Amino acid sequence: MQKFLVRIFIFTGILFLCSSSDARSNSQNPISKDRQPAVAGSFYPSDKSELQKVLKEYFSNAPAALKQRPLAVIVPHAGYIFSGSVAAAGFKQISRDAVFKHIFVIGSSHTTWFDGASAYASGDFITPLGRVKVDTLTSWLVKKYNFISGVTRPHDREHSIEVQLPFLQYWLKKPFTIVPIIIGGDSPATCSRIAEALEPFLNNENLFVISTDFSHYPKYSDSNISDSIMAEAVLSNSSRTFLNSKQSDEGNHIPSLETAMCGWTSVLTLLDITEKNPNLAFLKIVHKNSGDVPRYGDKSRVVGYYAIGLVQKQAVQPYNLSEAEKATLLHIARQTIAEYIKNKKVPEINEKVLTPGLKIPAGAFVTLTENGQLRGCIGSFQPSEPLFSTIRSMAIEAATGDPRFEPLKVSEIGRIKIEISVLTPMKRIQSIDEIELGKHGIYIRKGNRSGTFLPQVATETHWNLEEFLGHCSQDKAFIGWDGWKDAEIYTYEAHVFGEDDMKKK
Repeated sequence: MQKFLVRIFIFTGILFLCSSSDARSNSQNPISKDRQPAVAGSFYPSDKSELQKVLKEYFSNAPAALKQRPLAVIVPHAGYIFSGSVAAAGFKQISRDAVFKHIFVIGSSHTTWFDGASAYASGDFITPLGRVKVDTLTSWLVKKYNFISGVTRPHDREHSIEVQLPFLQYWLKKPFTIVPIIIGGDSPATCSRIAEALEPFLNNENLFVISTDFSHYPKYSDSNISDSIMAEAVLSNSSRTFLNSKQSDEGNHIPSLETAMCGWTSVLTLLDITEKNPNLAFLKIVHKNSGDVPRYGDKSRVVGYYAIGLVQKQAVQPYNLSEAEKATLLHIARQTIAEYIKNKKVPEINEKVLTPGLKIPAGAFVTLTENGQLRGCIGSFQPSEPLFSTIRSMAIEAATGDPRFEPLKVSEIGRIKIEISVLTPMKRIQSIDEIELGKHGIYIRKGNRSGTFLPQVATETHWNLEEFLGHCSQDKAFIGWDGWKDAEIYTYEAHVFGEDDMKKK
């Protein structure tokens, strides 16, 4: 067995916390020094040949789960014998020939308590596989932001960044540099500030590596439950959902659960960036825990490990639904509304009879009219459910949850007309000249306020572009007629069909 195993003294990745007054300072360390390995020989082999052999085995057995290169990967940082295979699966989603302008490696401090963040800008990182150059951007961040310190103390014994570097060195064929950042403390406000600083860099030119393990110390079955809850919270792409899930998971009194995620501040920082962009999605890659490791895994006390990728949602053309598929969706919407209004029940759907096109995840709106007047319109932009399921959910919401109208009455069911708009993913635009009236719907967001108009609104009202934007900004987002001028604007397309259309054919 690998020689380094005898020196592993802990598999969780947690060491200890201590107070460090110099870590609270924002002064830069004036002494240039390379960061030497702190956990080589314990968390992973210190011998170069042995380390390469181990990494080759992990990558050879890792799946290629994602169809596109991720913008970020969430990967574990424990001893390689326990979490190395999961980490390799995360890194394997990146093309070996990829070239990155910057690679951000972000971890949460396990050894030193301090406020803000610490970016190692005093030298390079050394591993058994050689030198990893620190990006000059690191010094720029330290100089620009007073909450990002340049002191090195938080990095001296911290493993969460170090253990990720051999994976990058082994896997990437092209030269790369890193921006190594350790987050201190436990303040969501700190995460928000760091996210604001790093948000401009989340794009196809760069890579974010977020270092964290999941549940710590419960028994095997409880670990799987906790990890599932936290993974779904990440996939929600919502900071609030993530924090609520963490608090709820840790408050459910799972025996021996000390934390649901040790690097939660690093993950929260990423979510503070990504939740602002509806065109991003988190996808699961691999999940295991330390109890899955033969000979060394103790299922009575485990740590969970997840590899999760962040990708851009692939551009989708408007759905080429057949007339039969359109009719099926309209039938589902009407059947759902009738059953829910009459009996407060959601009808079951036999998925086996549905075509593949109806099972593709997609956002959609359901619009109800009565005697030609709007009676309810609710939709979802997030393609988190199969199309048929989205239609079922939005039909109930349009009938009962539109705050502009009273819930639909049983006597009205026969009088309403149903229209469905199947949406393409949203695209943020830089200029309103990109908007084509009648083709594009718009989604405007400013702070916590947002509003949308479907593409057909411009056609029905005969508004010009300024009126389309102004009314959406004023009447839907409630940020004033000119509020769109300094707001985020997204466009999307919609495949629209209704019951009246079907009757004509």
